[in-house]
Amino acid sequence: MATVLIDARNVLRSQWPNVPEHQLVRRALDWAQRHDHELVLVFDGKAPGAVTGTQRLDERTLLVGSGAESADDWLIREAPGYPSAWLVTSDRALREAAGAGAERLIGGGAFLRELNA
Repeated sequence: MATVLIDARNVLRSQWPNVPEHQLVRRALDWAQRHDHELVLVFDGKAPGAVTGTQRLDERTLLVGSGAESADDWLIREAPGYPSAWLVTSDRALREAAGAGAERLIGGGAFLRELNA
């Protein structure tokens, strides 16, 4: 089992038309259940459902609305607390800042394709 840290807005914008927030959350939850992974979906500002801060969706999924802080800053600060996590983002600067300890780096578009597999 891996913990998968997701830069959610980056993933949403990796395909045109952009994936709606609620659809990304649902597809990611389904994918995580199929593959026995834990998820941390991090949104800039408010997450779906007007969540600011953290909300547990189930025993394996954490939804984060970063509030006034950027999702990138949240991930940079919190990623070291998730040893062997996967990081999902296409943002090169975020990969450099938060991805050093990641077991796997996945681009946003590649992750969306994986959700459909």
